[in-house]
Amino acid sequence: MVKLPVVSGPQLVKALEKGGFKLVRTKGSHAKLRKGKVRTVVPLHDELDKGTLLGILRQCGMSKDDLMRLL
Repeated sequence: MVKLPVVSGPQLVKALEKGGFKLVRTKGSHAKLRKGKVRTVVPLHDELDKGTLLGILRQCGMSKDDLMRLL
């Protein structure tokens, strides 16, 4: 099992864009991304909490391994 990396919001946005997501909008400290009908919001903080990161991955239908490949 892959250990979850410490990721910042901007790093996660770049990784999701590599995975096919498009940046729809940035307002304040949050970025909205979309891929087909799948939408997610990424807080643009220095470090994302473990639960927040896992929730975003679940919404996107991605595994920890998928994230590691995109980083």
